[in-house]
Amino acid sequence: MPALIGLLLLGLLLSTVAPRLLARARWAEREPVLALLVWQCLVVAVLLCCALGLLLAASAALPELRALLFRGAPHGVEAAYGLQEAEGWGRLCAAALAAGGVQTVLALTREVRTAKALRNRRHAQLATRAPELPDSIESDRSRRERLVVLENVRPEAWSLPGPDSRLVVTTGALRQLTDRELAAVLSHERGHVRARHHWLQQFAQALASGFPGVGVFSAFRDQVAELVELAADDRAARRHGRHTTALALAELNLDRGVFGSCPPGLAQSPKRVDRLLAGRPRLSVPHRLRLTVGALAAPAVVVLLAAAPGLHSLL
Repeated sequence: MPALIGLLLLGLLLSTVAPRLLARARWAEREPVLALLVWQCLVVAVLLCCALGLLLAASAALPELRALLFRGAPHGVEAAYGLQEAEGWGRLCAAALAAGGVQTVLALTREVRTAKALRNRRHAQLATRAPELPDSIESDRSRRERLVVLENVRPEAWSLPGPDSRLVVTTGALRQLTDRELAAVLSHERGHVRARHHWLQQFAQALASGFPGVGVFSAFRDQVAELVELAADDRAARRHGRHTTALALAELNLDRGVFGSCPPGLAQSPKRVDRLLAGRPRLSVPHRLRLTVGALAAPAVVVLLAAAPGLHSLL
């Protein structure tokens, strides 16, 4: 069973060594969107190793599934995988990988339901504190992402994603921020909503909570929480300037969190403000292209490894 062993070893390598290298990569702060892509490709590659390994292990344990899987395959392809002689070991691997798959589905379902309930509760609270205008007197554009102003002396701003997304600011923020700074804040929050960052964060949180002992998933959750904020900062900076965005961050962070939705550890740090003021240039186009190709190659290598015995038998 060379393919199954190779998939398990590759999955182990990707889930242990690769996250440490990525977490120390200094280019990630300069290219947060690209870093998010790299992390997603890494996690997809790890999950593919498990899914394809489960398929091969189950095929070794169940002759009926093996016959179905290799139905119509050219002569010699099934024998190249060596599944017939590994029925006992296949049962063990299949049971372990299947348990992990069930755990993943349960964790993701639980996370989505929890996040949806929290989002609905926050929408209901917001509707009570700030009733909305009737649809008949609102423009089509305002219905896409409604802006809600709450009476509160504390300068705060946050977004509520979902089908009826909301951008929320307090009267304290309106008084404390200039027009350009307020526009930068809203651009930041609009970036979260339009990039569907909440979906990515829910997926990362589900994997981390479902497998607390797997380092790649906890690192993925932590990195996503930081990188989505940096990506939203960059969106605001491109439209309204780095200094304006940095000033808005500093104003909203005088007594508590930055932009309301970011992690507490990041909110209390001047790291994001310093990053905006430093204004480090982006990576060169060839460098970004190499990183993109390398990221996309990880899942492709997993699929190629799974198919390698069959392809080799056809040569």
